[in-house]
Amino acid sequence: MLDAVNFDPDAQVRVDSVKFDAVGMPLAGQLYRPNGRPRAAVVLNGATGVPQSFYRHFARWLAAERGMACLTYDYSDFGASAERSMRKSDATMARWAMVEQPAARDEMRRHYPDVPLWVVGHSLGGMLMPLQDGIEDIDRMIVVAGGLVHHNDHPWPYRALALSFWFGHVPLLVKLMGYLPAKALRLGEDLPASVYWQWRKWCTTPGSYLSEVGDELPLPDWQSWDVPVDLFALSDDDLIPPDCVWRLGGVYGDVEQTRTELKPSDFGLKKVGHLGAFARRNSVLWPTLVPEQGAP
Repeated sequence: MLDAVNFDPDAQVRVDSVKFDAVGMPLAGQLYRPNGRPRAAVVLNGATGVPQSFYRHFARWLAAERGMACLTYDYSDFGASAERSMRKSDATMARWAMVEQPAARDEMRRHYPDVPLWVVGHSLGGMLMPLQDGIEDIDRMIVVAGGLVHHNDHPWPYRALALSFWFGHVPLLVKLMGYLPAKALRLGEDLPASVYWQWRKWCTTPGSYLSEVGDELPLPDWQSWDVPVDLFALSDDDLIPPDCVWRLGGVYGDVEQTRTELKPSDFGLKKVGHLGAFARRNSVLWPTLVPEQGAP
């Protein structure tokens, strides 16, 4: 459903506010449209705790420079999709991935049923894609800094911060407050407690969510559809180091894969890290994530 329209004639990109349903939960998004028929329709699944607004410059670049439509959105009970008190939320990472990411693809297919469908997954945005239904219509999957991580995978000194986040004062604060007060802790955006507890479980269990596959989570079936996957890791990503990204590649199975480790110095950058690949200051990376010759 279109709610508002903003057309930027200089960038030749139109931005529409959209709302769509994800099995009873309304989600809010932004649809970036190029002039004319798009070469592809891209759904951008964001990372945990990262609002869709963070991706706006990348989405606009896709539309303006690659001629691709791009849908960004916020998961339920977060960002622009928050419609109830965070203390009352029962959202989980599994719901965000297994229910809401497919709903976003359905919304994009509704707008663009006859163009190739791509998914760009940042961190959580690509983490559970191999387990999902409805992937047969996806033409390409791009995973950026998404992986299966255990707290022992983090390098020092970042590991000390992670241990505090999972085992120190943070879980006590979550119990006390009824949500993760990340803003007060200068750790990003606030999150529902149920998201934090599942995130904690997966990051403190060897193999992350794989122990739940075939029980709480479905078995991966990506290779049945043979959708190609591009995996990008950042060499300076202390949160999801490259080995964790390649570990996720194994869950995607025996399909065409490219695995690329991005080193900031190769692009004239000092630091990128876990979130920085989508920051406007690091836009020099974007043509590598979506090369012109890779566009349909």
